[in-house]
Amino acid sequence: MTTETQTDLIDPHAEREAEKYDNPIPSRELISQTLEEESKPLRIFEIARILQVDEDDEERFEALNRRLKAMVRDGQLIRNRRGAFGLLKKMDLIRGRVLGHPDGFGFVVPEEGGKDLFLSEKEMHKVLHGDRVIASIVGEDRRGRHEGAIIEVIEHCTDELLGRLTFEGTLAWVRPDNNRIAQDIFIPQDGLKDAKENQIVLTKILHQPSARSGPIGKIVEVLGDFMDPGMEIDSAIHAHNIPNTWSDELQAELAQIPDEVTEADLDGRKDLRTLQLVTIDGADTKDFDDAVYAKRRKNGGWKLVVAIADVSHYVKPGTELDKEAYKRGNSVYFPQRVVPMLPSKLSDGLCSLNPHVDRLCMVADMAIDASGKLERTQFYQAVMNSKARLTYSQVHEMIVDHQSPLREEFAEQLENVDTLFELFKVLQSAREERGALEFDTTETRIVFDDERKIEEIVPVVRNDAHKLIEECMLMANVATARFLKWHKIPTLYRVHESPMADRLQNLRTFLADFNLQLAGGDTPTAHDYADVSRQVAGKPYEHLVQTVMLRSMNQAVYHPDNKGHFGLNYENYTHFTSPIRRYPDLLVHRAIRYVWGKQPIENFNYDEAKMVELGQHCSDTERRADEATRDAVTFLKCEFLSHRLGEEYEAVITAATNFGLFVEIDPLYVEGLVHITELGDDYFHYDNARHCLKGERSGKVYRLGDRIKVQVAQVNLDDRKVDLRFIESLVSDDFSAESDVASDAHDDSNDEDDNKRKPRKKRFYRKKRSGRAKPKAKD
Repeated sequence: MTTETQTDLIDPHAEREAEKYDNPIPSRELISQTLEEESKPLRIFEIARILQVDEDDEERFEALNRRLKAMVRDGQLIRNRRGAFGLLKKMDLIRGRVLGHPDGFGFVVPEEGGKDLFLSEKEMHKVLHGDRVIASIVGEDRRGRHEGAIIEVIEHCTDELLGRLTFEGTLAWVRPDNNRIAQDIFIPQDGLKDAKENQIVLTKILHQPSARSGPIGKIVEVLGDFMDPGMEIDSAIHAHNIPNTWSDELQAELAQIPDEVTEADLDGRKDLRTLQLVTIDGADTKDFDDAVYAKRRKNGGWKLVVAIADVSHYVKPGTELDKEAYKRGNSVYFPQRVVPMLPSKLSDGLCSLNPHVDRLCMVADMAIDASGKLERTQFYQAVMNSKARLTYSQVHEMIVDHQSPLREEFAEQLENVDTLFELFKVLQSAREERGALEFDTTETRIVFDDERKIEEIVPVVRNDAHKLIEECMLMANVATARFLKWHKIPTLYRVHESPMADRLQNLRTFLADFNLQLAGGDTPTAHDYADVSRQVAGKPYEHLVQTVMLRSMNQAVYHPDNKGHFGLNYENYTHFTSPIRRYPDLLVHRAIRYVWGKQPIENFNYDEAKMVELGQHCSDTERRADEATRDAVTFLKCEFLSHRLGEEYEAVITAATNFGLFVEIDPLYVEGLVHITELGDDYFHYDNARHCLKGERSGKVYRLGDRIKVQVAQVNLDDRKVDLRFIESLVSDDFSAESDVASDAHDDSNDEDDNKRKPRKKRFYRKKRSGRAKPKAKD
C-alpha cells in the first residue's frame, strides 16, 4: 500500500466501529492489514497518514494512539526501540502462555498453535506460570528444541497465590503450593499479618518478577496450619485459580428463581411424569443429571429415553449465573468435597432429577434397531418425575442375582431395569463390532477416618450397571451430535483426533519387539488398535501394551469442527448429558433449543469464532480441574505414605524416564520414584523409541509393567514426591528376555536429561525451588 492508494482504503469493519464509537477510527483488522501490506514497522504518524487520520483531529488521533497501545498490550503488535509498530509474525516473535515446570525451566505454548518454545531457568525468573508473553527464538538446546527469550510480558496472570510460609533468619518467604511456580515469594516484615511459620497463607503479589528481582508480596489471609484436614483441597483450589465463591449479584439473581417447578414452567412441555424413568448413580452422588427408560419395540428394536436436567431453562445467556458457570467451566470433584459449576439451589435442587419430585428436562427419545444401531431421534422438552433413585451396586445386584430382595423392593422398576440390561448387552456387542477402545485402568477411592486421615485406598470396580449407563449416555451424545450437524448450527463437539505421526512411529517400534503390527498406515483406526488389544489379551504383557497404546493417543478436546472421536470410533460425538457440571453440555442444550425455535442460524448467539474460543476455554478448565484434583489426591497419598518410612512393598513400574522409574505400590495405589542411581552399579540408558531403561554392562531392562520390590525411603510433602529404594526385581529372567521394551515416559518428567533433585538456592528476592469422579460416558 502506498500513499497514492490511500483513497482506496475500505475498512471491512467500519459498520461495527460506527456502532461502538461516535467518531470511529480504523479497526484493529485494518491496522493489521496495513502493516502486513507495508511490510515494515510503522510509527504512529505514518500509520495515521495511511489510514487518513488527521493529526490535527486530536480526538481521533489520540483514539488511534490508544488503540495501537491496546493492540500492543493484547499481543497483536510489538513496538520496537524506534517506537515503530510491527506485526509479531514479521519479527519472528511468538505470542503464548507460559507453562512452568517444577524444576525451574518452562515453555511458551503458542496461542496460534505450533511447537512449544523452551525457556531456561534464567528466562523463567522474569515470569510466573500462566503469564502471557511475547518471546523470540534464540536457538536450539542440546535436545533440538527451539529455545526462547522473553521479549515482553503481555499479561501477568497471578495476582494471588496460596503457599506455605517459611523463615530464613529475619527474612520471610512463601513457597507456592502450585509446583509449576518455582519461585518463592519474598514477604517484607510489614506484610506478614501475624502469620507463623508453616502456616498456609494467601499472598497478594505486590511486585511481579523481573530479570532483576523475584516476586514480592504480602499476606492477606491465613488459612490454617500446613497439616490441617482439608487444607490440601484449599491449596489446590487456590493454586489452580478455581473460582469457589458466589457473588452478591449472582445470589440476588438466584433468589428470583422459584424453589419448585411452577405451572408456568410446564407450558409447551411433554408430560412424562407417569413414565418409569429412574436415575442410576453412585451411592455418594448428590446431583442427578440423567434418567433413563427403555422399552422393546414390536419390530424387535428398542425405544430408549434419556432425560437430562433442563439447566438451560434456568441459566440464560448473559446472566450472572451464566457468567459464573462459564468461568468455572465444570464442577471439580475432590475427595469428600465438590466445587460445583452451579449453586446448590440448582445443582442439588431444581436441576437435579431427585426422586418423586417434578423436574424439567430435555429428552433424547431414540429408536434403536435390533442390532444396536441408532435409527432416529426425537428431541423435546418435558416435565418428569423420577420413580426411583437407584445406585450402581443395587442395579448390578438386581441384574446378576434374580433371587435378590432388591428385585422385590423395586418391583415397579424391575421391567425397566431388565429391559435396560437387555439393551445394554446389544449396545455392548455393537461397541465391540464398531471397534471402540476400552482399556482397563484402575480408579481408586480414598476412605477417610473420623479425623479425615486416610484409612485406606481402595480400587473402584466398574460393574455392568456402570457400563449400562455409559452406553445409554454414549448413544444420547451421538444422537445429539447427529441432530446438530444436520441442522448446521455452531456447537461444541467432543473431538478426539487420530494419533500423531511421531507417536505412531514410536508405538510401532515398541510393538515390533512383541512381533505385533499396528495396521492402518499413517491413519490407523480404533479397529486397528482394538485388533492389537485382542492379540495380547491374556498375555503377561497385555497391560504393558495397552498402556503404551493409550499413551500414544491425543487428549480429547472441545471444538466446533466435527473431527470425530477416535477412541470411541464415532463420526459424530458431543456432550449432552451433564449440563449441571459441564458448560459445553449447557451450550449444546442452547443449540437444540435454538433449533426448536426455527430461527435463522445467523441470529444464534454463538458463531463459529466464538465457539472456537469457548471450546478452548472449556478444554482448559477441564485440564485445570484434573490437575487440581490430582494435586490434592497426590498430597493425601504422600501424607499417607509419610507414616510408612522404611516399610517394604511390591510395586509395578508405571513409567521409565531418563532419571529413573516411576512405580505404583500395589496394595496402596501410591506412586513414587526409584532414582536411576538405585538400580545398581551400571550405566542405565533411556531408550525413547522402546520406552525402557537398559543397563549398558548388565543388559538388564526395566520396563512398564515389570514388578519390583521397593522400600519407602523419603516423602517430601512440599513437592508431593515419594522416593523409593530399590530392593530387587520380581521378574523372571525368562520373561525379561521376551522383549527389550519399557513404558512411555511421563510427559513432564523427561523434559531434561538430568532431573535429579537440586538443593534449594537461597537468594534475596530470588528464591527458586529446584477423588471423586462422576463422568457417565468415558472418552
